[in-house]
Amino acid sequence: AKQDNIDMDTPWKDLPEDVRETIFRGGEGFYGVDDFFNELEGKRYKLHVRVFLSRYRKASACPDCGGKRLSPEALAYRISGRDIAELTNMNIGKLEGFFHDIDLPLMARDTVAEVLKQIEIKLRFLNRVGLDYLSLDREGKTLSGGEYQRVNLSNQLASGLVGTLCVLDEPTVGLHMRDTDRITGIMGELASVGNTVVVVEHDLDVIGSSDWVVELGPGGGHLGGNVIFSGKMKEFLASDTVTARSLVDPQPASVLTGKTRKPRMSPGSKNPSNKITLTGATGHNLKCIKAEVPLGALSVVTGVSGSGKSTLIVDTLFPALKKELRIATPEEPLPFKALTGYETLKNVKLIDQSPIGKSPRSNPVTYLKVFDAIRKLFAEEYASKAHGYTTGFFSFNVPGGRCETCKGEGYQKMEMYFFEDLYITCEDCGGTRYGHKALSVLHKGKRIDEVLAMTVDEALSHFGQVSQIRKKLGLMGDVGLGYLRLGQPATTLSGGEAQRLKLCAELGSGKQTDTLYLLDEPTVGLHSTDISVLMKVIDRLVDAGNTVLIIEHNPD
Repeated sequence: AKQDNIDMDTPWKDLPEDVRETIFRGGEGFYGVDDFFNELEGKRYKLHVRVFLSRYRKASACPDCGGKRLSPEALAYRISGRDIAELTNMNIGKLEGFFHDIDLPLMARDTVAEVLKQIEIKLRFLNRVGLDYLSLDREGKTLSGGEYQRVNLSNQLASGLVGTLCVLDEPTVGLHMRDTDRITGIMGELASVGNTVVVVEHDLDVIGSSDWVVELGPGGGHLGGNVIFSGKMKEFLASDTVTARSLVDPQPASVLTGKTRKPRMSPGSKNPSNKITLTGATGHNLKCIKAEVPLGALSVVTGVSGSGKSTLIVDTLFPALKKELRIATPEEPLPFKALTGYETLKNVKLIDQSPIGKSPRSNPVTYLKVFDAIRKLFAEEYASKAHGYTTGFFSFNVPGGRCETCKGEGYQKMEMYFFEDLYITCEDCGGTRYGHKALSVLHKGKRIDEVLAMTVDEALSHFGQVSQIRKKLGLMGDVGLGYLRLGQPATTLSGGEAQRLKLCAELGSGKQTDTLYLLDEPTVGLHSTDISVLMKVIDRLVDAGNTVLIIEHNPD
């Protein structure tokens, strides 16, 4: 600073542009800000470095191309005055109209007639599956699972193939009721031209539009796996399955719970008029909107697909609140003008359907910290005390009682090089994860591996007298997860199961009050009977003095 005569007491905003440039770019004998961050780039493998980089840097448009990605030579070519970057930035609905009304010289139109035809066909089908709000330059990784599936569905329609088996896994995920009719119509069209369409679905409208129904059950997990019904729709409606009853006499979650739902206010909410107010939100397609969220209540944000729900709540409100509450976050909120009314909040959490763990070592009881109490019970057995086995001895994550051949995995990986790796059950432990010493200790007649193989309902009966275990496993039963096995790998859980486990963790902590919980479509993948169970749990969060905000399409 002395060398370049930079006044250290002058605020950054008041520094001349050339001085700012010197600080950023560096000079003779000293590093600039850019040099510092470039050096950190070589250490991105460290988590804290990645968090630091994301916190103090943000992406900005390339000064040369203005964010269009292409060279001046490529951008020089235009159709009706628009370059390729402008066209791919238009939403699909407008783009279809652009190509439909395009004005080309007769000779040029004849030359590109087939290309124009293919473009119009593909855009038309993307519109029909309800993706008119997307632009062609939207990154694939930002698409939801439902959007990605509908892109594939439109591609299948545009290809004109027949005699094809199309398998769709919950294609209505993330769709408003208005858009569901489009999808059912398109699936019917696919079938009518000679294709076979098989759909895995909970949505009653989709089920009701099908020709043949196969219902599995009667419950989830180990209680499932049986074909309850298989036949034509007319026969299905006359049957007495849970889904058939829901189709014949649809009942919202409020009826299934035996009570009429009313606006929820927590008993501890002194003033129900208190609310968080976000104004001037302009991210993506938001039109400088204002949103209010009552504190101590259950609120819902709904709207058709692509209307900006996730943009408003997940991409704007959530990171903005984290910054105001001084909670570390690498995400920058999308543009907004002001945020008020949050002062009484202590925390904000997004309860989504992301996995609870990326490793098979993670499971429901490790996530809810119940396994510590279970291992303690085994360590207190006479056989453990006689041999000096501690609580840690019964962990499959550290040396001790685990099987050292497979390192507590229960399986061994066989590398196949040019093929997909094979995973085979460990020959020494037989998949139990433990050595013979740990397996020789019994608690109420059960080995540690047998306990991990129990379902939650079975474990509640086995550990019914242990309050610490009973409380947390009881919560799993309350959210409809009684069928899960205690040691079920986290990688095998569905998004809905992971989300309900996160809710259990919040309720089980007993410490969370004055917290705003954001739930993004919590009913995805749930049967109508499961939704009623979920609503009871959400009500408990509100009753405990919290605020719950849900992004949802489901009318229940």
